[in-house]
Amino acid sequence: ILNPDEQTRNIYTNKKAQQDAQKAEYAKLHGKPATTLDHKTFALYSNIGSPNDLHLIDENGSEGIGLFRSEFLFMESKQAPSEDQQYAIYRKVAEHMKGKTVILRLLDIGGDKPLSYLNFPKEENPFLGWRGVRLYKDNPEVFLSQIRAAIRAAAYGDLWVMIPMVISLEELRWVKQQIAEQSVKLEAEGRNHNPHLKVGIMIETPASALIAEQLATEAAFFSIGTNDLTQYTLAVDRGNTKISDLYDGLHPAVLRLMKMTCDAAHKAGIDVGICGEMGGQLEATPLLVGMGFNEISISGKMLPAVKYTISKLQYDECRALLNNAIAANDAEAVRKLLQSVKH
Repeated sequence: ILNPDEQTRNIYTNKKAQQDAQKAEYAKLHGKPATTLDHKTFALYSNIGSPNDLHLIDENGSEGIGLFRSEFLFMESKQAPSEDQQYAIYRKVAEHMKGKTVILRLLDIGGDKPLSYLNFPKEENPFLGWRGVRLYKDNPEVFLSQIRAAIRAAAYGDLWVMIPMVISLEELRWVKQQIAEQSVKLEAEGRNHNPHLKVGIMIETPASALIAEQLATEAAFFSIGTNDLTQYTLAVDRGNTKISDLYDGLHPAVLRLMKMTCDAAHKAGIDVGICGEMGGQLEATPLLVGMGFNEISISGKMLPAVKYTISKLQYDECRALLNNAIAANDAEAVRKLLQSVKH
């Protein structure tokens, strides 16, 4: 706005004052746990795309990394990065976190993220095609170099790995078997490594949510990827502007699958987190609190705002709200319920 008049100037001066006051409130909670008014505590983690994002950990007061996207290494190169190249990056991040948890997502390409050097076939529906865990068996050199790098780096911090696009127990078992075999080989080679690497899965398909109880018997943890879970549950391509208004993570069907996943994890005694964009969506925070996530991983700089919001909520009230939300008719009805929450 060029040459604003006094009224316009006052509007923006007041907005800035409000933002500064809000930031001051957030700053009071820096370094403190995210705790509801009735003393339910949640771990708040950060999502990162590369080591260049590590500054977010310190700035936001993150307690860990809930999603370390490994594909940046593969997408920035004209050939697959070597085991040692990956190991150096994963170790750097693990050591930076000084014992805090780092959840490394194994290579998640395909769909909207093809690689020039992996000879991706032309697919009519790439989001329903050769992506995530589905391409590991066809690319053993790429896959094995990554898990070897992760097993080695896990000796230098609390590094876990999670598998994308899982729809069956067999896929989880296969990856765990490969990790076990490579641990034995690394031991024989005399390389420093962690033979007890935690292996979890992303819950981002309706299939994995619906069989969460079975998966929880062998997964070390769950992490819900709400972006894809919403897309697949609602059969809505989130990149299609024609139907983008139908893409809504607050749809009761999505919330039901999320709650089923959390309930299965709690029943099995394993951790369950969320790493999709919903983690930083403030209107959804009461529902995430009601689900009882062990950790909420957040993109960008939204963590302080989420922490502040949690500090104004009652866990028991959020649980009741969640039950009403999953019984609602549509996302609009869920939003009306959320508007009644004071935070």
